[in-house]
Amino acid sequence: MSKLTPWDKLAARPGPGLINVVVETPRGSRNKYKYDTTLGLFRLNRVLFAGASFPFDFGYIPATRAGDGDPLDVLVLMDAPAFTGCLIYARPIGVLRATKNGKENHRLIAVSTDDKTWATHRDLSDLPRKLLKEIEQFFSWILDVEATRHELLGWRGIGEAERIIQRGINEHDKLAAALVAKKKKKKRA
Repeated sequence: MSKLTPWDKLAARPGPGLINVVVETPRGSRNKYKYDTTLGLFRLNRVLFAGASFPFDFGYIPATRAGDGDPLDVLVLMDAPAFTGCLIYARPIGVLRATKNGKENHRLIAVSTDDKTWATHRDLSDLPRKLLKEIEQFFSWILDVEATRHELLGWRGIGEAERIIQRGINEHDKLAAALVAKKKKKKRA
């Protein structure tokens, strides 16, 4: 991604220990949505195969960049689905480290701070192992069926999640600074 979007005007963090998450794909959907930076709207990216649906809301942290150039991916644990474009305040609790097509493509796991069922969870150790295995299987299954070259590198806790988020913020800031410098240079020319 080489340009900033309106979502990049949002801070990655609304407060200490929290993240903003923009929902792309709601829980229970077979349709995978993605924000299209050229069109400035959410579009259908693909339809998951029969029997597959997102186990929780899936989105990204605005004003971040991952190894693949897109904002950082986040799966948000909450009881009811949100909607595409919904902003959720969340607390990161861990990360499923992964690569996709040779590039970092980690899946952060967060809990909605506004959902009383999940808001008390602070770390992956607060979650049932069965749930973590199901989330891992979902991503592995989807990527296998789509014949995407990938590797799941295992679960890490909040410390690793925070390092990935900070690196994503730093990468976004570098991109934003480069785009501002390019714009200034163009004005002078």
